Amino acid sequence: MLPTAKIGPYTLPNPLIVAPMAGVTDRPFRLLCRRMGAGLAVSEMVIADSKLWHTRKSKTRMNHEGEPEPRSVQIAGGDPEMLANAARLNAEFGAQIIDINMGCPAKKVCNKAAGSALMKDEALVRDILKAVVAAVDIPVTLKMRTGWDREHRNAPLIARMAEDAGIQALAIHGRTRADAYKGEAEYDTIADVKSRVSIPVFANGDINSPEQAQHVLKFTGADGLLIGRGAQGRPWIFREILHFLETGRHLAEPPVDEVEQVLSEHLDALHRFYGETMGVRIARKHVGWYLQSHDEEKQFRKRFNAIDDAMAQKDSIQQYFAGLRNGEVFAA
Repeated sequence: MLPTAKIGPYTLPNPLIVAPMAGVTDRPFRLLCRRMGAGLAVSEMVIADSKLWHTRKSKTRMNHEGEPEPRSVQIAGGDPEMLANAARLNAEFGAQIIDINMGCPAKKVCNKAAGSALMKDEALVRDILKAVVAAVDIPVTLKMRTGWDREHRNAPLIARMAEDAGIQALAIHGRTRADAYKGEAEYDTIADVKSRVSIPVFANGDINSPEQAQHVLKFTGADGLLIGRGAQGRPWIFREILHFLETGRHLAEPPVDEVEQVLSEHLDALHRFYGETMGVRIARKHVGWYLQSHDEEKQFRKRFNAIDDAMAQKDSIQQYFAGLRNGEVFAA
């Protein structure tokens, strides 16, 4: 039976959440994943300094037009007052859940004492949590890692701190900051946190198959799962996991025709959302993810990445899938 996932007043349609990923979970991707079965999709992180929000990047990250409720926005920074202000402004712009980023291991984030670097300074963490919760009357959630490094797995301590501060749900990636994305995620710390707090806990890290999703839910006792890299180029992973958790049976892989349709619609959405110049550039990485199990030699992707016209991108994809159906091999 599927666990019931709640965040504050919101009961999610199901416990599978699209993890926030910088440069990936933009509005087109969030809408696509929701359509493919995700119960919630968290926006890519918005920098807390509102003076930088005039940039094209920030404006697109804060665009939530047409998104189903609840809309969750992740904010990142290291200053309590600045984060509180960012939470207030995002709530005014339509956010219904504010998520605080203490999980990103990227050096450009951590070097500014933000993301998972914050876990090293527990007093600052407490100040940030209290400031953001006090700033808004919508639910505030926290995404973090298991700790700074393997000798300092302080997620259980910060989890209790978060619950005391009024945080309404936690998401924990099963790696430390020092691990980045290396090695395998460990779920013991997540299970430990779940046993110590009464607020919902969502597990994250290496959830890339229905079997793994079932294992992590059972092992940790988590209220739901955050799925990040496992959804890149595979937005249908959400319906596959849901079907497996509900029935114990595997859903068939999407046929080639459906993969083509989903990819083509995704390209259209990226071109519309970003405009042709940026949309064409951003489409390249998504196409690479979609085709990694088809175009194993990356021959087609090399050609595709040289295309700088939206219509030519679409035509190229159409030709690729026509060739795939005809059993053609794509040469450089």
